[in-house]
Amino acid sequence: MSEQKYLHLNNGLKMPILGYGTWMASEEEITVAVNEALEIGYRHIDTAPVYLNEKAIGNVLQEWLSAGKVKRSSLFVTTKLPPPGNKPDLVESTLRKSLADLQLDYVDLYLIHTPFTVMLDENGEFKRYEDGTIMVDPSTDHAAIWKEMEGLLAKGLAKSIGISNFNLQQIERLRKHCTIQPQVLQIEYHIYLQQPELIEYCKASDIAVTAYSPLGSKGVGALNKMVGVERELPDLLEVPEVKQIAKKYHKSAAQVLLRWIVEKGLSVIPKSTNSKRMRENKDIFDFKLSPEEIEQLNKLDANVRVVDFAFFKGVEKHPEFPF
Repeated sequence: MSEQKYLHLNNGLKMPILGYGTWMASEEEITVAVNEALEIGYRHIDTAPVYLNEKAIGNVLQEWLSAGKVKRSSLFVTTKLPPPGNKPDLVESTLRKSLADLQLDYVDLYLIHTPFTVMLDENGEFKRYEDGTIMVDPSTDHAAIWKEMEGLLAKGLAKSIGISNFNLQQIERLRKHCTIQPQVLQIEYHIYLQQPELIEYCKASDIAVTAYSPLGSKGVGALNKMVGVERELPDLLEVPEVKQIAKKYHKSAAQVLLRWIVEKGLSVIPKSTNSKRMRENKDIFDFKLSPEEIEQLNKLDANVRVVDFAFFKGVEKHPEFPF
């Protein structure tokens, strides 16, 4: 079944609808996994400084590029301005550090990772109070940060720019001060967190949406426990309606969840370091859900957010905390 496998951005460029997410994978794991992802045919790679794996990804990309196994123009690499970098004077230097680690001259997409800003200690770690909660910097100015993001395009350091984890009101406010509109919004999105109002707003505003944690995110439970947050997280792969549809098409539950997202016109960045699942996650273009099946999954929306930043205790005190 041949179909469009790109999203067209509002600046005339295109982004592969299916990407490879790299959050919560060690440098060792990610070296093997990104190699495998490129072998399988993924060309859209999503990372961020807070994932602590840009250097490992850069090494793999450099190997592939220098060996002529892939052209830079066929790759789509996304990274992000981390929460401590949310200051106008840090935008360019922070991206240049990422580019050095990734061994690239430019990224295809640069996102503001969060609408809130955190402070760093002298070791470059998130600054914390004695009780372990993170110190936030409440003086975040989205409009001033965005002006610097726009400057990255003129300097050729990024091809497209966008935002991540912003809510509708924050996006509306930001757009009033833009010379260049955001090309992409990256958010948590899956059958239990569909955010229809936000999605409709982005479609009407010609902002492409990328779904992270499209299969839920089992690793978040472990992160929560590390900071003493006990919370039952849903297992999206065990939802009866999803399993029933998967059985009909001889597909995995994950393939159905991903297919549902791309059919809704969003791009998606599942993460797995398991070779078999990585292949399955990419193999979603040879079947189509019926309108009834899409509606069946739409009805499962429960406004359940898995990545609520509880593992970053203290950030919820920031005036721009989005949830």
